[in-house]
Amino acid sequence: MISYWKKIPEQAKRLVVLAAILLAVFLVVRPQLVPPDFGELGHFRASALQDIVAQPIRYAGHEVCTDCHEEVAEKKGNSYHRNVACEVCHGPAAVHIEEEETDMLRIPRGRDFCIVCHEYLSSRPTGFPQIVSESHNPMKSCITCHNPHDPTPPEKPKDCAGCHASIARSKMVSHHVYVPCVRCHDAPDEHFTNPRMYHPTKPTKREFCGGCHASDDPSVAGIPQVDIDSHGERYVCWQCHYPHLP
Repeated sequence: MISYWKKIPEQAKRLVVLAAILLAVFLVVRPQLVPPDFGELGHFRASALQDIVAQPIRYAGHEVCTDCHEEVAEKKGNSYHRNVACEVCHGPAAVHIEEEETDMLRIPRGRDFCIVCHEYLSSRPTGFPQIVSESHNPMKSCITCHNPHDPTPPEKPKDCAGCHASIARSKMVSHHVYVPCVRCHDAPDEHFTNPRMYHPTKPTKREFCGGCHASDDPSVAGIPQVDIDSHGERYVCWQCHYPHLP
């Protein structure tokens, strides 16, 4: 064993000694760092349950709001905000339930509150209502036009750019600038008021693009033409050409 130890490089010996010291320190210190009731009920401190129970209750849950605000709750239940809990906007309501007159809940009125969810971010889902707060009615409070309990827009967007601003900007500088969106997408009327439930259609076959780019129709004169049977072979057009900026 001694001869084997002598063959080990000095650097490796130091690492072994250091590891042994760290292990010894861990074994000595561990009982002092780990709570005595750790692991009794699971991989956590058992007394943590009592600590949690002892904390004061701050949130009441949106269900109790209905007892006093039935009409508001009904309106909100049929709106785009139906899945947003009341206390998200109005704050913890447990004390308010017991002391309604002395503990008034907050009523957000400033623009800075709504844009937490509705300021434009490219990472948010397509169709989620978003604005650029610096340019969207910058001097008005959001609740001037939108009822928070039923935030349906006062009028539906006049065109697709209302929600698809980044696509509209790309299309604006492309050869497809004068091609209306509905030429390629069939959008039902419901899409403009409930975009996440009613989606527009998208072309699925090469022949769709061929309607303009592989046509003998004189009305498409000046549009780039291809032989749809040989051009790109088995690939669909949008694997090589981005439709909004082709």
